Amino acid sequence: MITEQRVKEILGQLKDPYLKQTLETTEAFESISIKPEKNFVTVKIRLAQLDTPDQMKLQNQVVELLKESGVATVGIKFTQLPTEVIHKFAPEEEIYNEPTYIAIASGKGGVGKSTVSVNLAVALARQGKRVGLVDADIYGFSVPDMMGITEKPKVENEQLYPIERFGVKVMSMGFFVEDNKPIIWRGPMLGKMLKNFLTDVVWGELDYLLLDLPPGTGDVALDVHQMLPTSKEIIVTTPHATASFVAARAGTMAINTNHEVIGVVENMSYFESKLTGEREFIFGKGGGEKLSKELNVDLLGQLPLGQPDNNENDSAPSVYGADHRTGQLFDEIAKKLMEKLEK
Repeated sequence: MITEQRVKEILGQLKDPYLKQTLETTEAFESISIKPEKNFVTVKIRLAQLDTPDQMKLQNQVVELLKESGVATVGIKFTQLPTEVIHKFAPEEEIYNEPTYIAIASGKGGVGKSTVSVNLAVALARQGKRVGLVDADIYGFSVPDMMGITEKPKVENEQLYPIERFGVKVMSMGFFVEDNKPIIWRGPMLGKMLKNFLTDVVWGELDYLLLDLPPGTGDVALDVHQMLPTSKEIIVTTPHATASFVAARAGTMAINTNHEVIGVVENMSYFESKLTGEREFIFGKGGGEKLSKELNVDLLGQLPLGQPDNNENDSAPSVYGADHRTGQLFDEIAKKLMEKLEK
């Protein structure tokens, strides 16, 4: 049967993802528990940064190495390294700061979730923030087309670099599909691709990384909740009562997986005539307000039906500029979001 010393020998040369020092060097092993009768090993490991994609990669390595050594079941818990240990191996300013993850979700398709994701990312960039956007709707990817992106990501030294547009770094399944062909994959393959987007792309320093989730509560949404336990979430709905009723499921899923829902955005709230200024409430009223009250969060904004102003030289079919009234509404939502997250 494996011993505590043997566990340290097996895992000791793995490295803390941020300090780039071995777990042996940082004295990362807080505790090791072994149950011989069940061939069960539990390790508690201290890291410089918690709840990150790199932590997940390390977790997979720990499980793989211990199982290769004959352990049947592995339990892992990560805790925080003491500050003095972190400072010993890396100055505070050199430690990579993990971005704030914000998942944009909806209960159903057709409510403009991707439009909100794209324009919120652009609006945050207009506020001077470093922003990334993952098109996590892998079956229904649309972000490259919405943002007018035609080039492919760059690969250097086996590393993948996102495309930058409107100050936002973007990664999407759409970059790897020819002629808009459909994706015919099962859930585990979707999860693997999403994991690659989070862990294998060179994002650089970001303040926010937004994820445009597929509608509903399926495999990819569940994978995000498991991969990014500290992700915040915004729910998108229309004013229609049924849309907000369905959207409540996405909010409930977030809450049940310990994600913090930070607000609701109501899209297609009204149509405003350019000629008269009169508003027509095509999809009714009150859905966003009702949902925000049900989830006990703020209604961050109400967006009208409308079309961005585009020109032939810089076509981005779904991006509202800073001088467009809807673009200004997105800027207001971005400022509310920053104030809420950066208190």
